[in-house]
Amino acid sequence: QATHTSPLSQELEEVRRWEGVRDVRPLDGNLRRWEGLLLPNNPPYNAGAFRFELTFSPNHPLAPPRATLRTRIYHPGVDLKGRVCQPLTTREQWAPTTRAIQVLQDLLLHLDSPDPQRVLQLDLARELQEQPEEFRRRAEEHTRLHAEPRLDPPSL
Repeated sequence: QATHTSPLSQELEEVRRWEGVRDVRPLDGNLRRWEGLLLPNNPPYNAGAFRFELTFSPNHPLAPPRATLRTRIYHPGVDLKGRVCQPLTTREQWAPTTRAIQVLQDLLLHLDSPDPQRVLQLDLARELQEQPEEFRRRAEEHTRLHAEPRLDPPSL
């Protein structure tokens, strides 16, 4: 294989150096599809790691990538299919200069502090507003059941 560094492989290296993720790699060797684990900082999600997939269009960077959560999460801004409400990656707001790391940082920030403006599950948004303790309890339970362990791989 040629060792030319494509813009996407440079972005992948940049993302791998960021502490908000772990084990980021191309899916099936396809540089247009990455998967990895997001590591939220705040309760109720910081007890686990959440597998994500980031898919780049053949027109990247002119067209936005799409981030999907593969791990189930109890969150108003993520639907049951793992689609994320992410204005940054809409055609209206996308800028070709936006980097993959910014998309993931935005996603992590959204997981850490759910934004009432970025809602895909209205019932969860309502619960978060009206019964925050109940919401947190359910989200913690969900994280315990579905999220992956956060343990760092043992250092060699």
